[in-house]
Amino acid sequence: MKSEIKERFFRYIKIDTMSDENSETFPSTKKQYDLLNLLNKELKEFGLKSEIDEHGYVMATLPANTDKKIPVIGFISHVDTSPDMSGENVNPQVWENYDGGDITINKELKLVLSPELFPDLKEYVGDTIITTDGTTLLGADDKAGIAEIMTAVKYLIDHPEIKHGEIKIGFTPDEEIGRGVDFFDVKKFGAQYAYTMDGSHVGELEFENFNAAKLTVTVQGRNVHPGYAKDKMLNSMLIAMEYNALLPVNMRPEYTEGYDGFYHLISMSGSVENTTITYIVRDHDRAKFESKKVFAAECADFLNKRYGKEVVKAELKDQYFNMREKVEEVFHIVEIAEQAMIEVGIEPKIMPIRGGTDGSRLSYMGLPCPNIFAGGINFHGKFEYVPLESMEKATNVILKVVELYAKKDW
Repeated sequence: MKSEIKERFFRYIKIDTMSDENSETFPSTKKQYDLLNLLNKELKEFGLKSEIDEHGYVMATLPANTDKKIPVIGFISHVDTSPDMSGENVNPQVWENYDGGDITINKELKLVLSPELFPDLKEYVGDTIITTDGTTLLGADDKAGIAEIMTAVKYLIDHPEIKHGEIKIGFTPDEEIGRGVDFFDVKKFGAQYAYTMDGSHVGELEFENFNAAKLTVTVQGRNVHPGYAKDKMLNSMLIAMEYNALLPVNMRPEYTEGYDGFYHLISMSGSVENTTITYIVRDHDRAKFESKKVFAAECADFLNKRYGKEVVKAELKDQYFNMREKVEEVFHIVEIAEQAMIEVGIEPKIMPIRGGTDGSRLSYMGLPCPNIFAGGINFHGKFEYVPLESMEKATNVILKVVELYAKKDW
């Protein structure tokens, strides 16, 4: 199975699927269709009913092979890679039987994947590690998940002795820029429950995620010749800096973990006359999340009292909410995934996602959708890697989940 997973994974990461948050189209980049169309073709070659719709969503069905009444479940992964780093001309490197030491992924650039900086590496001694060559990201987020789902589906087709209900497969674009399920037709997909294969470390099982909002702060300054600026000039960049200074330092991402929320400054541009700063606001607790948004608005009000009405504007836009509220209503779907991991020899690590997945929004659209590990680590950058054995374990979890649904009395 490992060789099949590796072959699929390498085929998928060779296709550049970077999404673009500045695009107004959906999908945001046409090149995502290169992989979406390939996956649709491969699913049809499996003998499945599969289609790609006008929004780029690939949906396929593996029919049940038993008359037993079993809930329809789905497995979902996204095809796009992060805009944070290039996903073009990915050149993976394979490090077999990892010895626990440094991995020099690029001698010329002096890039070293070291357990001193990335201690998680120590968990994978003896495994086959797949890395980038340091010039691109790898794309394990989430092409590892895609390879796992495709391998599991093919395995079920080739092993009809494994009884299962109807299974849905879904591949989505634009997850990395928060638009992954903007046009996803839950009713058409037809699953009662689903799982995204989009987590990181082996054993991760997540049914909680951040509540999320985007905060855009605009500052209207007043530009006057600096030689005659006394009591006249308003330097919008300095006022924007004041705004940032009002937000709690200990609520920045670099000082938070676990259930801690944060304000994360992600972009800034400006001049004396106009400045815009953008944040993402996050918290697992809904009340704390709402409080953070109120405080962000109050900071703008405070500065407007100092500098004048509407000098500072704070606009907040909700992005997604914590799926826990929806998943807890059908918590057996988490328990089944947990049991699946135990039965294939994996210790479940149930933890909150310090981010979001397509599943968080799908859960509010009527499709409860926890997240299962896909095995990749250090996403979105040149130090990304994935152990081949982790992808194999994730594939085994998919197969065991399917088996447990078929065995359960519904």
